Amino acid sequence: MIRPEPGTRAADMSDAIDRLHKAILQLRQTHAPSSRTAKLVAGGRAKMAKKLMEEATEVTLDAVGNDREAVIRESADLIYNLTVLWTDMDISPTDVWQEMERRERLYGLAEKLHKGPLAVAGSR
Repeated sequence: MIRPEPGTRAADMSDAIDRLHKAILQLRQTHAPSSRTAKLVAGGRAKMAKKLMEEATEVTLDAVGNDREAVIRESADLIYNLTVLWTDMDISPTDVWQEMERRERLYGLAEKLHKGPLAVAGSR
């Protein structure tokens, strides 16, 4: 994967997700019960997954409605909720970036893998 240059928007976004991940980890260690993140984590993985699905649905509906600004806002919520779920499952953003790099090496593009033997054949 071509790494974004430091100081570029792409690098800043990767850094922003890394910072979010670290903040969620920190919050879990300090047990700050009043935060929205703590309440989401306390609700368990099923609640986290449900919230992730809700945000994905909102992005989809806003995209179909051609509401660009709403897609931007809801995408940020989607990324937040995905990062909370990753953290609960002990997945770091780096794990995901590595998978994207693996796909790029195999297919030239970090696209969604086909289900079946091709996806397994190229696994780590």
